[in-house]
Amino acid sequence: MTDFLLVAIVLLVVVAAGFSAYKSRAIEQAYPNIGELTDIGGYRLNAVHLPRPKTADLPALVFIHGASGNLRDQFEAFAAPLSGRAEMLFVDRPGHGYSERGSAENALPSGQADAIARLMEKRGIKSAIIVGHSFGGAIAAAFGMRHPEKTEGLLFLAPATHPWPGGVDWYYTLAATPVFGWLFTQLFVIPIGLRRVETGTLSIFRPNARPADYIMKTAPELVLRPQTFRNNVIDVVNLFAYVSAHAPRYSEIKAPTVIITGDSDEVVLEELHSRGLARDIADAELVTIRNLGHKPDYVTTDVAIAALERLAGQPRDLYELAAQAEIRIASLTGEAPQSSSAVSQAVTTS
Repeated sequence: MTDFLLVAIVLLVVVAAGFSAYKSRAIEQAYPNIGELTDIGGYRLNAVHLPRPKTADLPALVFIHGASGNLRDQFEAFAAPLSGRAEMLFVDRPGHGYSERGSAENALPSGQADAIARLMEKRGIKSAIIVGHSFGGAIAAAFGMRHPEKTEGLLFLAPATHPWPGGVDWYYTLAATPVFGWLFTQLFVIPIGLRRVETGTLSIFRPNARPADYIMKTAPELVLRPQTFRNNVIDVVNLFAYVSAHAPRYSEIKAPTVIITGDSDEVVLEELHSRGLARDIADAELVTIRNLGHKPDYVTTDVAIAALERLAGQPRDLYELAAQAEIRIASLTGEAPQSSSAVSQAVTTS
């Protein structure tokens, strides 16, 4: 009976691994690589690099996506609206999208920041405004501390940068373990994950509406491939200890900084992370937008672009633009306009 059970388990694992491999290939066929792989010293990072146009009025821009994502997320939000205005680099973080993982140091934001700095050098980008969304915010902060000479400015969008209560979900911890984590990713991640893509992407936009074509354009299913999922959960599991150790050092950041966040973000709490950054980085501008969730890159793209312009030295009233965004969001949700949190913030921070 024991031998039979052992054989059955082995067969189950083999079948599940085969199914995962098959579905992984199908996902890659549905969402082929739109970037280019560049060797940065023993492994390759994937990126879309849009060269500096003759009409550029902004410095180079480097975009860093969040957890469970890939470069398409920021590319779809910013490439078209900023076309003709800047050199842009949209990066698959190490072990995500189509980038290779590299060494163990890339399991931490510091290692990923260093990898992006090497990619910039390979691509001939001496310095840039670094844009980090969500988990990418921790990497942007690490970049600002470790590579100040390459940092013309920092734009944080709903960033994850400080310790938070409650830890991470159990399945992240399980999936990060050496043996059971491998089994978990092979047996369960793709069949369960494919069913949750719809609800998961809706939740990251909540309370705002998710664009109808968001899944098709941003390929979130790429994270369901077993090794990519493992890389993702290891990043997330490591994040708490990392930000606990490094958040006290954010005062070392000297680059001009803007933080855009929503007061209704249920993924990354703005009162811990964004307010913490505004407290820790001297002269950082914090723009909090009422009824905005976790996706200012999509819901308030105009405010994010204005922030890039401000970081480039152009005069922009971010708080007035944020107030207009609040009115727009209220009209979409059917809520009555209220006194603007952004305008109130401008009064208290000016």
